[in-house]
Amino acid sequence: MSVHAAVARGVPRGRRGLLIVNADDWGRDPETTRAIVDGIHRGAVSAVSAMVFMADSERASKMARDYGVDAGLHLNFTTPWSAPGCPGRLVEQQAILARYLTRYRLAPVVFQPRLAGPFEYVVSAQIAEFRRLYGTDPVRFDGHHHMHLCANLLIQRLLPAGSLVRRNFSFTPGERGHLNRIYRRLVDRWLARRYRLVDFFFSLPPLTTSNRLSRILALARGYVVEVETHPVSPDEHHFLVGGEFLERTVDIRIAPPPAVTNRLRP
Repeated sequence: MSVHAAVARGVPRGRRGLLIVNADDWGRDPETTRAIVDGIHRGAVSAVSAMVFMADSERASKMARDYGVDAGLHLNFTTPWSAPGCPGRLVEQQAILARYLTRYRLAPVVFQPRLAGPFEYVVSAQIAEFRRLYGTDPVRFDGHHHMHLCANLLIQRLLPAGSLVRRNFSFTPGERGHLNRIYRRLVDRWLARRYRLVDFFFSLPPLTTSNRLSRILALARGYVVEVETHPVSPDEHHFLVGGEFLERTVDIRIAPPPAVTNRLRP
């Protein structure tokens, strides 16, 4: 269903909406983790996407486990690992993928059989590291720079069936080109055959367009809506922690509420 059609239809009868405010890059570095913690304390962030093999991954995972932060796996194929002692083979394999995926704009949409091995290895290594850090298998998946939607990952079916996987951004007609929207719709249909998806997915910015946020919140009254945020960005941090976001969502059901106490400190 398109955003335009959903807004026009209004809140489905008998259905209660849900807003998931997900902070990306949990554990990337201490500054990023600290900014996300601020949002969690304020009640404006309800879930996180955790990076593994990064500078703050160990500490962030301990905080998440100790205080019940809902964490999914933020798959990373493009940003170099920053954790000390990262396995040399993993560094090499990720570098191969990064060179390919960032070579040109359409590279992620082209399946490369010769990269099937590196993709399988890098995905399985991150799942295993998440399991080690968090004591459980990830049940939610998304990707740094949204590379979890690249052709190799989808065609190779490297994520467990039945997982909650982040869909493409939801756009209203006119926000993107016609072919762009068709491609995203086809990918989402492909995902829906094997994985669980939310109804709509948006980024928090641009924050200067108030009507846009109003439309997103209107959808969250009757649909499951995920909003991606990066609290390390000063503008997003101020919006989430300063209180404006909570004022706008006072009548919205935000979930899941993490069981985080005031002892959680970066």
